Amino acid sequence: VQVVESGGGLVQSGGSLRLSCVASGRMFSTYDMGWYRQAPGKQRELVAAITSAGSTKYADFVEGRFTIFRDNAKNTTYLQMNSLKPEDTAVYYCNADLPESDWFRGVYWGQGTQVTVSS
Repeated sequence: VQVVESGGGLVQSGGSLRLSCVASGRMFSTYDMGWYRQAPGKQRELVAAITSAGSTKYADFVEGRFTIFRDNAKNTTYLQMNSLKPEDTAVYYCNADLPESDWFRGVYWGQGTQVTVSS
């Protein structure tokens, strides 16, 4: 299973970005998907997650600024980020968590996409 992120870049404080994550596989609709981030010198942390059923959860620091959603027909999960702050600067990673019933069960990570927010 391959996971590929895109959409990162440089944006000014208060701006917006939409990250995309494409996961290969015929059973994308059964995958739980998540967005994580890692800033220099810090541990990787959860940003947002969405289950195969569409339930979502967010880290407290999101404070209503980000939205995670998915398009199963496109094998894609998105992270819409608004009102970005300099402290949101990090490498953003996507992961796909395949169910136990899947032959390729397990967690797969993408290579990450850099998000830089200037003040």
